[in-house]
Amino acid sequence: MDGVPNVTRADAVAAVRNPLAFIAARWTPTPRTVQRAALTALVMSVVIVVTGGAVRLTGSGLGCPTWPKCTDDSLTATGAMGFHGAIEFGNRMLTYVLCAAVGWAIIAARSQKPYRRGLTRLGWAQFWVVMSNAVLGGIVVLVGLNPYTVAAHFVATSALIAIAVVMWQRTREGDAQARPLVGKSVQQLVWVLIAATVVLILVGTVVTGAGPHAGDSSEVERMPLDWETVSKVHAVLAWIVVTLTFALWFVLRAVDAPRLPLDRTRDLFVVLLAQGVIGYVQYFTDLPEVLVGLHMLGSALVWIAVLRVLLALRERPEPAVGLPGPATEATVGSRA
Repeated sequence: MDGVPNVTRADAVAAVRNPLAFIAARWTPTPRTVQRAALTALVMSVVIVVTGGAVRLTGSGLGCPTWPKCTDDSLTATGAMGFHGAIEFGNRMLTYVLCAAVGWAIIAARSQKPYRRGLTRLGWAQFWVVMSNAVLGGIVVLVGLNPYTVAAHFVATSALIAIAVVMWQRTREGDAQARPLVGKSVQQLVWVLIAATVVLILVGTVVTGAGPHAGDSSEVERMPLDWETVSKVHAVLAWIVVTLTFALWFVLRAVDAPRLPLDRTRDLFVVLLAQGVIGYVQYFTDLPEVLVGLHMLGSALVWIAVLRVLLALRERPEPAVGLPGPATEATVGSRA
């Protein structure tokens, strides 16, 4: 059994001054490890959407009535606070799990050889969005679940998911200049699809802010809009996104595009149809909590699928490492 190497005082000082560089000098993760770390951060970003929805749908939004402590006298939920306190405090604790996942992604990216600055920056971008959104979540509690702050909280999480998707994609490709796989008109159509999806998500937060699930059993301020009217606008936007997706698939087939953009567009279409079914069923069944929670999960999956379509429109080939270059005349002569 190998002994544990001695850690000198200089090593300890270096670890304190720059722990990431200290780890990177002693550990080189495999490309698969970096990919898994980025994927874990993405999965946790989606999980936090689902658990945040559970807080709202169980009426536990003020289960911990203050922030950063759970109550004025306790950092954690107490038995007297019951089910709602446990749900809200549990969701807060999951933020630390998300931080750990993002931290692992940062460490893995920083330790990869050769060092990829852009990949590490994507990890740090996730970290700062998580920190900012944690503070925003505290503000949501302090202002009594004001629907506009709740909407901003969800939008920030969607931004986190977008960065996580990009980082996951970048772990599976090189740093060479991106080469487009489709023409400019197709790229423009995809950007229209992205814009329509963003509007769809934003209007979805308005539906939530005006709808019956306020997030707590007490009186909570709602957006002064007719919920059914906003829901119908949301449905129209969803059909626009579906139509754009079908049009994109048809165009990609017509221009004989590579397989990857076609497959990603097909995946988006399937996710959209599933999300649409859930949306209509929940609307006509008076918004049962389980279906609303599934719809929130679907929103995150639609956003991921749309971003993956965008990222499939170009490629960054990984540089060939360790492959022999062309033989020079001198080399050929020496072998003769």
